[in-house]
Amino acid sequence: MSQKQLGINAGIDEFSASPRVNQYEQGKHVPDLRTAERLAKVLQVPTPFLYARDEALASWILAHDIVDASTRRAVLRKIMKRVPRE
Repeated sequence: MSQKQLGINAGIDEFSASPRVNQYEQGKHVPDLRTAERLAKVLQVPTPFLYARDEALASWILAHDIVDASTRRAVLRKIMKRVPRE
């Protein structure tokens, strides 16, 4: 999907859709939360995915979104057992 089409599908004016999405991708501007939610919906990813700073975090966010709640809780319990306590 082109930047322009992504922007249009997310409700951005067709004449500014391509430059705005490009600026978001380049990190020159950050979309407001509502725009980020609409972009994420079009891309079929959870909104936090758009803010992930590295591939590992992005993968965790996607995994969290596709597994059921009981699996999420089990994984979290397992991880928290390994976290050092002060």
